[in-house]
Amino acid sequence: MSIGIDLAMIWAFIIAFAVFVYVVMDGFDLGLGILFPLFPQKADRDVIMNTVAPVWDGNETWLVLGGGGMMAAFPLAYAVLMPALYTPVIAMLLGLVFRGVAFEFRWRTQKARNRWDLAFAGGSLVATLAQGIALGAILQGIHVDGRHYAGGWWDWLTPFSILTGIALVIGYALLGATWLVMKTEGELRDRAYQLSWVLLIAMLGAIGAVSIATPFLAVQYTQRWFSWPNIILTAPVPIAVAAVTALLLRALANRFDLQPFFLVLVLFALSYAGLGISMYPYIVPQSITIWQAAAPHNSQVFMLVGVSILIPLILAYTAWAYWVFRGKVRPGHGYH
Repeated sequence: MSIGIDLAMIWAFIIAFAVFVYVVMDGFDLGLGILFPLFPQKADRDVIMNTVAPVWDGNETWLVLGGGGMMAAFPLAYAVLMPALYTPVIAMLLGLVFRGVAFEFRWRTQKARNRWDLAFAGGSLVATLAQGIALGAILQGIHVDGRHYAGGWWDWLTPFSILTGIALVIGYALLGATWLVMKTEGELRDRAYQLSWVLLIAMLGAIGAVSIATPFLAVQYTQRWFSWPNIILTAPVPIAVAAVTALLLRALANRFDLQPFFLVLVLFALSYAGLGISMYPYIVPQSITIWQAAAPHNSQVFMLVGVSILIPLILAYTAWAYWVFRGKVRPGHGYH
């Protein structure tokens, strides 16, 4: 029994890791799409796209790993969550398709470039909003009857899920702005600094709003965060958020090009840790635990062998790609 529990926890960590890596790696290029309308000049837009053109498709590998891993390692959770989230998931995939096509097609035409720019920006916004709404829908709880989803078609659409959707849009936009600070120069970088200030304030407000609203969703969340002795373990999270925010404000004020992006990643990591604290030990909040949803032991062992080879390979080629295309991107230079 202990081996099975250990395997279930290992797989929960693997999937949580894959989803987090997807969020931080695809998050900033989705953020660039969200910010695209704020940079109307063609030269600026070309530079913006060239900062991520070599790596954007590899970033989405982690989405496939997270989703595929969920289906294989926790089939019950996958079977319950997918019917509950069909609409936002389909919207997310359509958004990713539009922005993916726009990445290549906007360079092939001059006449229709504005349409592909719109597809890139719109697809990024829709995909991000859908991801945030899906997260909120999961966190607020899924209506489960036995081993089946028992809710309605529109259960995912609530004020809380809309709040989490907007919060993720703001967070990804901040990631995108700080990425531009790190990767660009001149007026484009100056504009990115200005946007980073505004978006940081908005993101802190969004984190606060979601943090205040979450304990009211279920009594279990309140007990997890505020009961004794749990509060000893949970209190460091908001304290760490405050400390990282202070460092981020200092980095922006002193115009340290590298630090803001990585400090925003730490803010995302702390927010993700808070999400994990709220949900544990459920994979479908308040309904199905990690162990109840886990695949048979033999299946977990078989898949673990493959993943132990696959993940280091993905990390290696991803690190190599970012290393090769490191440094500032200047007008007239880049992948395209």
